[in-house]
Amino acid sequence: MNLAVAAAQRGLRVGILDADVYGHSVPRLMGLMGQRPTAIDQMFIPLEAYGVKVVSMEMFKPERSDAVAYRGPLLHRVLEQLLSDAYWGDLDMLFIDLPPGTGDLAISLGQLVPTSEIVVVTTPQVAAAEVAERAGRIAHQIKQHVIGVIENMSDFACPHCGEAISLFGTGGGEETAKRMSQLVGIDVPLLGKVPFTTALRGGGDAGIPIVIAEPESLAAKAIDAIVSSIVVRPKSLVGVRLGLAT
Repeated sequence: MNLAVAAAQRGLRVGILDADVYGHSVPRLMGLMGQRPTAIDQMFIPLEAYGVKVVSMEMFKPERSDAVAYRGPLLHRVLEQLLSDAYWGDLDMLFIDLPPGTGDLAISLGQLVPTSEIVVVTTPQVAAAEVAERAGRIAHQIKQHVIGVIENMSDFACPHCGEAISLFGTGGGEETAKRMSQLVGIDVPLLGKVPFTTALRGGGDAGIPIVIAEPESLAAKAIDAIVSSIVVRPKSLVGVRLGLAT
């Protein structure tokens, strides 16, 4: 979410699709809880916040607290509709937030948008890094391009003495990037480490991205540096078909 907002701050036309059908959280993170998109004919207009167009399963449930219990084929159809029925307009980047692990949605994304690029997100903890690595392996198996690794909840500075505290351990990001590089045969870089901060968590709960609320914070600067490394593309998506396979 912060990556999408940071990209929009650079003047890019950005969208974000909350593809975590079971655990959708992007509307809260973007301050859009309770709002619904506008339907026009057979399409709908995504909501917008902080310069980013937003689509999430949460926007279409009768009640926000309702649970979603879909199986594989229906999950595929839901993802397809969220992608193709939204009027995204001309975008430079579309971020797709997938659930953790190697489930149906990750496979469906590879089928529906085969040209998508994958950023693997892990934490410093070894157990989490192993799960993230498996997600990267699935992406590679379905011929998607893994462009890098982000380590989330990294070291944070003690508010009293400034000493770095590794609450969730160390090395998960580096190890995941190393293993991904060995798997695909090319360098898969560690794009950056986002420190664990209460401001980052608080901004998410309040629906105000930290790159907006505290742009000079260590976390915001780390996110901005990551965006710098991934937004450079030879051309935008304007006029380019996404190649949705139906």
